[in-house]
This record gives sequence, structure tokens and C-alpha cells, in this order.
Amino acid sequence: MGTGKHFIPRRKARAVALQCLFEIDVAGHPLNEVLDQNLGRARLTPDLVEFVRSLVQAVSEQVDDLDDLIGRFAPAWPVRQLPFIDRNILRLAIYEILHGERVPPKVAINEAVELAKSFGSETSSKFVNGVLGSVLATAPR
Repeated sequence: MGTGKHFIPRRKARAVALQCLFEIDVAGHPLNEVLDQNLGRARLTPDLVEFVRSLVQAVSEQVDDLDDLIGRFAPAWPVRQLPFIDRNILRLAIYEILHGERVPPKVAINEAVELAKSFGSETSSKFVNGVLGSVLATAPR
């Protein structure tokens, strides 16, 4: 049985991916420029660099579909009115739940909740957990 050490570097990589998605969303900076800058100072292993690149690229390519899902599962909150950090945590986690090949959906939810606790507001983690629980309940298996 593993010790969970694998999750700590992945959590750091997800935090870097979140920072990239946040900057792209807030400032509209070009994806490759944002990735290069953030990855240049992140000190990640080559496999984690690739993990971050693939997550940010995939989420960016599917942002409209991901936002539609957020809107469906959080109908009381227009997606564009959500706090930037919450919106991007949800995008990242929903992508991983639906398309992540290397992570179980419950792990993706747990990681998203941890990101929300670290970077979001006092209520972000509960909100993120609730939305992602609904996504998981209706996700194809």
C-alpha cells in the first residue's frame, strides 16, 4: 500500500495549473506564455511539468463545455459571476473527473477541495465539494 507521497507533488502541480488557469482567465494572457512563466519557477519534475501542461491545455480547450457543466450543477450562480478562483478550481476538477485517465474521480474532488481551502474564500471548499459531488453523481462511469 502506498504512503500517499505521490499526491503531494501532484497537488503542487495542480496548484501551478490552477495559477495558470486563473491568470489566463483574469488577465487574458496567452496560454503558452503563462505556462512558460509559471513552470519556469515551479521546480517540478519533467513528468509533472507535462501533467500541468496537459491539464491547462485541455481545460483551456474545453472551457465553454466545462462552464456549461458548472452552470448546470450550480444554477444559482452564473458562471461569470463566480469568484475567479472557484470557477477555475471547478473547471480543473470537472475536467479531471470526466476525462482524467490517471486519477480516480474522488481523488480529483478531494484535490479540488484542498485547492479551495488553500486559495479560495471561507466558503469555497464547501461550494466546490457540493458542485463536484453533483457532477460525480451524474457522470458516466
